[in-house]
Amino acid sequence: MNFEHALVRAFNRFFEEAGVHAVAFRLKQSRFAPQVMDVLVDSRFPEYYLAVECKSLDARKAGCLYFRQHFSVASGEHQLDREDRFVQASGRSGLLAVELRWGGGRTKEAHMLPWTAVMDAYRSGQAGLTMEGIVSYPALGRQAGQYLISHELISRLHSIRPPDPQEEIEPDGADADW
Repeated sequence: MNFEHALVRAFNRFFEEAGVHAVAFRLKQSRFAPQVMDVLVDSRFPEYYLAVECKSLDARKAGCLYFRQHFSVASGEHQLDREDRFVQASGRSGLLAVELRWGGGRTKEAHMLPWTAVMDAYRSGQAGLTMEGIVSYPALGRQAGQYLISHELISRLHSIRPPDPQEEIEPDGADADW
């Protein structure tokens, strides 16, 4: 089972077990039309009204999730720009789910990043997201080889705030009393 399907199953299992009125699904892909996002979640509860882009990386080989290498360009438009337009227009909360495959004998792990963090890195001109950066975000649980979603995971993702560009950061020692 690929990562996108595993994530849909994890969301729907959580919704059923927790009694949350929501449904996760994948849209049918067309070879000639760009996909909106990998996983969509519909819910009347705003915290579960989501759009999720999924990436699965061989963590032994990839030191970074590169914006040029791991995301596509269709009709001259970068995948992240197209997806960000969808997230903004739909009112969904965007997430990037990154699965890290460590090879035989080691379990996979997946981390969720808030869309704002991804777009901030992309728009700032960074080449991509480092493995250290990715693993600093909340990890999905795993049990019996399946990913687990929890209310705590979603709450943590909604509580992560990007740095406020209006907020000035003083260099070390600048606020010292002399």
